[in-house]
Amino acid sequence: MPPHVYRRARTESLSQAWASFFLFGLLNNVLYVVILSAALDLVPPSTPKGIIAFCNIFPALLAKVGWPYILKGRIRYVKRLTGCCALSVAGMLVVAIFDSLYMRLLGIMLASFSSGLGELTFLQLSTTYAPPSIAGHSVGYFASGTGAAGLVGAFLWWEVRGLGVRIGVGLSSVLPLLIPITYFFLLPPPVSFLTNFRTAYDDAISPAPNTALPYTPLAGGEVGEAEGEEEGSLPAGPRRGVSLTLDDKWRLVKPLIWRYMVPLFCVYLFEYTINQGIAPTLLYPVPSPEDHWILSKLIHSIRDYYPLWQLVYQTTVFLSRSSISLGIPALPKAFLPLPAIVQAGILLALGYESAFGLFNAEQEAKGASILLVFVLVSLEGICGGLAYVNVFYRINHERPDPTVHEYHDVERTRQEREFRIGSIGFADSTGILFASLLAMPTEVGLCRAQVERGKTFCKTL
Repeated sequence: MPPHVYRRARTESLSQAWASFFLFGLLNNVLYVVILSAALDLVPPSTPKGIIAFCNIFPALLAKVGWPYILKGRIRYVKRLTGCCALSVAGMLVVAIFDSLYMRLLGIMLASFSSGLGELTFLQLSTTYAPPSIAGHSVGYFASGTGAAGLVGAFLWWEVRGLGVRIGVGLSSVLPLLIPITYFFLLPPPVSFLTNFRTAYDDAISPAPNTALPYTPLAGGEVGEAEGEEEGSLPAGPRRGVSLTLDDKWRLVKPLIWRYMVPLFCVYLFEYTINQGIAPTLLYPVPSPEDHWILSKLIHSIRDYYPLWQLVYQTTVFLSRSSISLGIPALPKAFLPLPAIVQAGILLALGYESAFGLFNAEQEAKGASILLVFVLVSLEGICGGLAYVNVFYRINHERPDPTVHEYHDVERTRQEREFRIGSIGFADSTGILFASLLAMPTEVGLCRAQVERGKTFCKTL
């Protein structure tokens, strides 16, 4: 192939890969954000919004624990994605059709399980691309898509919530149908990027072209769905029947706990405690057009504050999760705990503002409190997005352990890479789950503290 033709084909394949992973992140997470943004409309006013968060994360946690830690063998990507699509559509239709609180919670749980399994699957799918620079940027664009999902989901509900839950959620249920379309018709196969121009690091991280057939099956169907294969198709590498044992997985997980899991857990614990426990209580008088002409165009009632905070948060999450895809260097490993530390300070500041207020009545009337909350929520989104994209980017660049005798086994190396990146999802989902449990008493306690100082907005929602 002439060099200029090769370069053009490679550029086209890269563009298709980046667009595919961006769409995967967007479509997989958008319903999750719609549900969180619609929390005030899905449950009665007396019901803590943390219940929505709990039902929206616990099934996802089960999926992220069950698939990488319990099941073994290679992954049937087509079956996974088809199942995730069907569960998402079914869950949102249940939320839209039924008015019962329990049925809506059931629908949310179905969509949550699908979202958790989908996120795990797409992150693992990124590891099948070589060299590592492409795998890393695939994660970067996927993270950017998840950030865009936050923005699109919050904005979508902002626009359609006037139609009511039934129509608004029902319209949202068609979005997952685009996932299999993207996989089959847009995503290029990994063979598109296998070249002879590889570094020693690339060879250590992923197999060279002449060592194995392409890993991900083509859109025409999956290969080797033979009996005896758990959660996977027949290996394309030189060995068949390779699977990681529990001892292998524990060996792989141990060095990741303090390096990646603890910082990610803390960031999500603080972040979602803010979003579900504190943000619903950050309420202020409706601004008048004379004093606040910009805010008055956004805030028409007390109920508009919570969706506004969500929109601000999701916007900054999108920008920070897009940092890798925008060419901004990744955080050094030593700085990965930094977003969690900053997030803890934001949690304390917003909690104090909600309970006691940081400004006097005159300053609050001038919008000082609203401006402060706007800045802190923006910083919260930046910290959360940076933690997510940098942790998964770094884990996708982890080298195989050279002390293990299977180091040169192509199939085993692939499964180890898939497991490493899949195991990290347990940390963020656990943080969100704990936050949903903390959010319920936090919201109730903050509302009680506001009432005691004569601020009763939280009781009027």
